[in-house]
Amino acid sequence: MTKQYNTPEEAKQDQQFCGALVELMYQLADDDLIISHRGSEWLGLCPHIEEDVAFSSITQDTMGHAAMYYQMLEELGIGKADDLAHLRQTEEYKNAVLTERVNGEGDYMENPDYDWGYAIARNYTYEMFKKIRLDSLEASSYTPLADAAKKIKREQFYHLYHWGVWLSQLSDSTVEAQTRLNAAFAKTWEDVDSLFDLGPKADALVQAGLVPSGDELRTTFLNTMKEKLAGYNLVWPGEPAPVGESGRDGLHSEAFVDAITQLSEVYKLAPQANW
Repeated sequence: MTKQYNTPEEAKQDQQFCGALVELMYQLADDDLIISHRGSEWLGLCPHIEEDVAFSSITQDTMGHAAMYYQMLEELGIGKADDLAHLRQTEEYKNAVLTERVNGEGDYMENPDYDWGYAIARNYTYEMFKKIRLDSLEASSYTPLADAAKKIKREQFYHLYHWGVWLSQLSDSTVEAQTRLNAAFAKTWEDVDSLFDLGPKADALVQAGLVPSGDELRTTFLNTMKEKLAGYNLVWPGEPAPVGESGRDGLHSEAFVDAITQLSEVYKLAPQANW
């Protein structure tokens, strides 16, 4: 029977468990931090004002979820939550590569030419994975994490629903819309396998009862997505190929370096200030 750890103090007394827990927390926090940053780059660029407000709200919620995980790391004695979010070296971030890909051509400040189809496909894909992972975390051996998963799911339900509405509307509209969505999912699928990588401590995470194996998460996700995409009359992208670079191992794209530099720019001006 897997031991249950109810407080940070209990977790810190077991060095092996705490090491695995910290690894998982970084993955959870960094995934949400980076995908929310990419979402923030859509501010003022969404198809209409209502979507601008909705996407901004989702992004703010997701950043809040990242903050919850960083705060839990602080409670484990790893460091100040804001410092963990902004002051680490790029190779110390554990986010999946899918979350860091650029929104499209150009830069937010200079001639952005973003792909709304890709925004829908990537965010729906990520939110579906996030739901499956949160479902599993409710049974985690670390009680504070299980409790956090329950809280996050209350908001995350609406995030997934939002992107599902976009899929429903566009997939049932024009041939062009369907074609662009299919292309967007094909592009998303190039990185989707990065979500299931549990990093260098994968075995320890599973043995500690923190999270199911990457293979189990992958199987549940693929079965769910195959059914959902069929319901939207979209093309199944097929079996995902292994990704060449693993964000869980600290290997990131140049785009990530630019993103984290921009994201942390203001905080680094005065890291001792109260934010």
